[in-house]
Amino acid sequence: MARKRPHPEVSRRKFLAGVAVAGAASAVPPAQAATTTSTSAAPRRPSALPPTMHVAAAESGTPKELSGARIGGVPGSDFMVDVIKTLNIKYLPSNPASSFRGIHESLINYGGNKMPEFLTCAHEESAVGMAHGYFKVTGKPLMTLCHGTVGLQHAAMAVYNAWCDRVPVIIVGGNDLDAAHRPPGVPTIHSAQDINALVRDFTKWDDTPVSLQHFAQSFVRAYKIAMTPPYGPVAISLDAGLQQEPMRNGEKLYIPRYVPTSPPQGDTGAVKEAARLLANAQNPVIVADRAARSENGVRLLVELAELLQAQVIDQGGRMNFPNTHYLRRPPTAVGNADVILGLELTDFWATVNAYIDNGEHGIGINTSRIKPETKLISINASELLTKANYQDFQRFQSVDVSMPADKGAIAPGKRRRWHGMRARFPRRACPWKSGRRSRIWIGRWCRYPALASTGLIGCGRWRSITVGSAHPAAMAWATARRPRSAPRSRTAISAASPSTSNPTAISCMRRACCGPPHGTRFRSWP
Repeated sequence: MARKRPHPEVSRRKFLAGVAVAGAASAVPPAQAATTTSTSAAPRRPSALPPTMHVAAAESGTPKELSGARIGGVPGSDFMVDVIKTLNIKYLPSNPASSFRGIHESLINYGGNKMPEFLTCAHEESAVGMAHGYFKVTGKPLMTLCHGTVGLQHAAMAVYNAWCDRVPVIIVGGNDLDAAHRPPGVPTIHSAQDINALVRDFTKWDDTPVSLQHFAQSFVRAYKIAMTPPYGPVAISLDAGLQQEPMRNGEKLYIPRYVPTSPPQGDTGAVKEAARLLANAQNPVIVADRAARSENGVRLLVELAELLQAQVIDQGGRMNFPNTHYLRRPPTAVGNADVILGLELTDFWATVNAYIDNGEHGIGINTSRIKPETKLISINASELLTKANYQDFQRFQSVDVSMPADKGAIAPGKRRRWHGMRARFPRRACPWKSGRRSRIWIGRWCRYPALASTGLIGCGRWRSITVGSAHPAAMAWATARRPRSAPRSRTAISAASPSTSNPTAISCMRRACCGPPHGTRFRSWP
């Protein structure tokens, strides 16, 4: 087949004729050419006229109040702003829309755009995402405004993310309920009888207030429910007419006082059983996902891990545990554990099991990551908030001790209970522990009343405990701090090395002792 030329072939005869016509046109005098051009083309008007004084004043001046405006007197949205301000919400990211123009105007003009400050966003999903991230950083919730059906549909993906991550977000959706007064066309298309139905399967609670007092109660209730563990988003459908209607004279409105709800706590018997299992474990492992929600939560988890000398796996749902801590371990550490403590785990099943996709014959295979005799302890408030449709609750995992409670609520009680259990000094297979027996003085200054009842350690006498070390960094001589009336004989905590001045060695020695009683301090002995 002959190859086609990329450009069409030009006829020689037509080309010469075109050159002749062009030469004749260039020979016309300039004056005659200008006359020909002016007669052939009509004059064009400018594409934009300069604004008149009236138009300029209308664009730059402040518009006057319309004489036939629907709002007369104090609008109900001003009272709504007063309700919002009592809860100290700092920001309000939102994409402006007509269905909540009443409360938007009150936030700016009546509320001074402070507490909350309106943050203009280009999309509802990014607005809810900002509220999501803000809570994870500060621990304080934000609210957002969505426009009817379409705005809530745009925000639905971010609302579902907040639900799965157990993050509180207060979503207020504008809606035109009154068909007799709402504008026709698009505003009616964007309205619905129940816009909260769009997100009901992945919100903790929702409501549709029909009066100003109803709004005050619903908003405070929504904040209270969202901030009670397990956290989660809540939704309120807000009628545009309720925002714009003036408050009736003589109407006695009040704002309910917000009192935080006490978080759910673990059963005392379950806490005792968990403490017993962890105190007697040879290789305990703590797995944390959404456990630490504050800086103090991180400190408590570090204290618990060091007290138990337990390895810690951080699944990253929150900033739970320092990456550089010596007890930090990868997910594979569960393989050697005899007790696993799961703190607010999103998926306990996947923590202790593995799923191999496209296994033999193209079918997924389930395998266990742990030993058959491993004991499992779960502390997870999300067990109190499980719905049927969306499967974010993951696979079911049987555990030995289950506490549907907030981890932060039972942490002080757990520490006290585990401190008492640790006072029994159980034998534990530590990498630096030799299992030797030594003697230590426990004076009456000890602030551990549980020691006297253990039968192992009494106050004001010498008791033999399992200490010692085969690890070079922990070979040290030390003594227990004792009162002046105590004997002045030295106590060899480790019989391996005669001296050290390394504080790390002393710290390792305290851990080798599996946690000395509170108030006992070790020091180097030259």
